[in-house]
Amino acid sequence: MQELHDAPLAPLTTFRLGGPATRLVTATTDDEVVATVREADATGTPLLIIGGGSNLIIGDKGFDGTALRIATRGFALDGTRLELAAGEVWSDAVARTVEAGLAGIECMAGIPGSAGATPIQNVGAYGQEVSSTITEVVAYDRRTDETVTIPNAACDFAYRHSRFKADPDRFVVLRVRFELEDAHGMSAPIKYAETARALGVEPGDRVPVAAAREKVLELRAGKGMVLDPEDHDTWSAGSFFTNPILGEAEYETFLTRVHDCLGPDVTPPAFPAGDGRVKTSAAWLIDKAGFTKGYGSGPARISTKHTLALTNRGEATTEDLLALAREVVAGVRDAFGVTLVNEPVTVGVSI
Repeated sequence: MQELHDAPLAPLTTFRLGGPATRLVTATTDDEVVATVREADATGTPLLIIGGGSNLIIGDKGFDGTALRIATRGFALDGTRLELAAGEVWSDAVARTVEAGLAGIECMAGIPGSAGATPIQNVGAYGQEVSSTITEVVAYDRRTDETVTIPNAACDFAYRHSRFKADPDRFVVLRVRFELEDAHGMSAPIKYAETARALGVEPGDRVPVAAAREKVLELRAGKGMVLDPEDHDTWSAGSFFTNPILGEAEYETFLTRVHDCLGPDVTPPAFPAGDGRVKTSAAWLIDKAGFTKGYGSGPARISTKHTLALTNRGEATTEDLLALAREVVAGVRDAFGVTLVNEPVTVGVSI
């Protein structure tokens, strides 16, 4: 276990933003993770958990407390059952399951971050979410001071949400267990229309699992969603805002605003979200509100490849990024009456 003081946190995030932590502990075993959390709780020290840093916005003043970087390792595959330590690099784990010919998480290739973060956010992309393959999560319960195993049904998974996100100060994820599919080297049925088109198949079809992974990586790279130190479009948190989910009445009001702003023939993207609700596209809203690819003149700008990513062009501060985010939120609200919600977690700041 490594311990540093007045330690820079920006290099541990994909935004490369944020001030230092009073203390930074890097834990490489579950016992070290639990011991560090217990110590912080016993002394009343503020605690910040860091995995891959791909979903964090840390304030310019940094973090006055203990930052715990989870760097545990462990990849165990038994037939179709997979267990990952929280610190495993997610994209590497996906690649290894594809090499084994197993389906279920191949369309989440290239997502930055650690395995332990995936159940918190119910990470998903291109028609797959981890909630469909996670069987249970092993976590340290700070309230009861014990390690617990939480089955899928008790994780309260929803779109980019879970009980871990709802109660962020209670659980520290240690291990995640999955049940994958042996489809004789074929992928899970392709659900996402863009992926199906790119693969030249119909939604619901299967393709070789490696082909699905490679096509997703290609699509993500084209949007600046695969990490590349030389490409400032990837100095981001990926999708900065979640897709809004609107109730029936909210959606009708939204449609009226769209028609008033863009004309009666314009129809926004709309997808059923259950219970009469409709999910629309945050990227579409941002673009139609006037925030196009590359928008901005300062060191924080919208990606030149995708309107849903806010980026650090190399010299930005966290406050530069927040100013851009606030401008986008206000612009979309003024145009369409919809308030965008940020996907990354903010530390010491707010949007």
